[in-house]
Amino acid sequence: MSMKAPRGTVDILPEEAAKWQFIENKIKDVCRRYHFNEIRTPLFEHTEVFQRGVGDSTDIVQKEMYTFEDRGGRSLTLRPEGTASVVRSFVEHKMHGNASQPVKLYYFAQMFRYERPQKGRMRQLNQFGVEAMGSSDPAVDAEVIDLAMSVYRELGLTSLKLVINSLGDKESRENHRQALINHFTPHKDELCSDCQTRLVQNPMRILDCKTDRDHPAMKTAPSILEYLNDYSIDYFDKVRTYLELMGIDYEVDPNLVRGLDYYNHTAFEIMSEAEGFGAITTLAGGGRYNGLIEELGGPDTPGIGFGMGLERLLMALEAEDVKIPASQDLDCFIVTVGDEANKHSVKLIHELRNSGIQADRDYQGRKTKAQFKAADRYQAKYVLVLGENELNQQSINVKEMATGNQDEVAFPQLVTYLKGKLSGGNDNE
Repeated sequence: MSMKAPRGTVDILPEEAAKWQFIENKIKDVCRRYHFNEIRTPLFEHTEVFQRGVGDSTDIVQKEMYTFEDRGGRSLTLRPEGTASVVRSFVEHKMHGNASQPVKLYYFAQMFRYERPQKGRMRQLNQFGVEAMGSSDPAVDAEVIDLAMSVYRELGLTSLKLVINSLGDKESRENHRQALINHFTPHKDELCSDCQTRLVQNPMRILDCKTDRDHPAMKTAPSILEYLNDYSIDYFDKVRTYLELMGIDYEVDPNLVRGLDYYNHTAFEIMSEAEGFGAITTLAGGGRYNGLIEELGGPDTPGIGFGMGLERLLMALEAEDVKIPASQDLDCFIVTVGDEANKHSVKLIHELRNSGIQADRDYQGRKTKAQFKAADRYQAKYVLVLGENELNQQSINVKEMATGNQDEVAFPQLVTYLKGKLSGGNDNE
């Protein structure tokens, strides 16, 4: 039997993992500067968290969730998106009572969605996201968008497009909802089965349909911007003003509705315009979700966030030919000659590692020449040669591979010597 990873999943091998680590560390540094703190939530939740949080009418809940019963008969679901889980944790741990508001959180998490796998859209996907809960200030919306744009810019992406829209408050959405029902009802039989259901459950999501996007009724559908009340207009104007103050270019797209039920007011997507990126250009998306925290059992608390697919981020970096530093160079490799040297190297490598120096040695019983070849494969900066003569003199031969220079270093000075070399210092003693 051939054992392979399940369809829609991939193995991230060491050479690729180094790129992921670089990206994640860069993102963490951006979050630190924006004063967002990490949260980690369970891989699975009670199914109701997503049914109530994401919305029964969404494709995620209706078609894409991995749901199962545990041995106690409880319905559990593998996490399909991040916001509902973070909000559940926010409510459960009463973070709405924290003295410092808003509560600003970020996460790296694996998500699971049952859909047709394609490049950048797998069934097990990796996502970075942020959530800011506890403030209805439009400046927070602009800050969250700025954070997302900063991540892309600092990683080297330039071919980006930010698209924003306002979905309005509850009153605005209800007025727009009725206008959409009136508009699409005469065309109901011409729409796909999903849109026929959406017409009753959530007509705004018809605007996001990929099947019916070329239907003539789509082009003449009433815009949400025509139904915004004064408060919603003022809110959207402030978000736009703050983005302009930060020098962030954007486009307003009245048909941007996002795919989740909980969004209101600000909605946004960041897209790649890099040549050859692919037909699906969205890199990240999010928006404001006032009312969601209340829906999941908390007090009436405003919130906003976004999700960013890391696989799609890597695709965008590749499309723009951005090179990711992913060096796997080894600090030093110990080559031993003879049984006593091999035995002593166990203690030596232990001391080096405990001093913060990256080190490795041979575990295959190779001859000396083969050990040097192994050091080359590992791209070791320094090769430490230990034989009978060195043991007698309580020293070790250190060879700098880039220059070929060699020094004989006494055991007690080895750590200091290597740290000085690895940090770029010139003091060899």
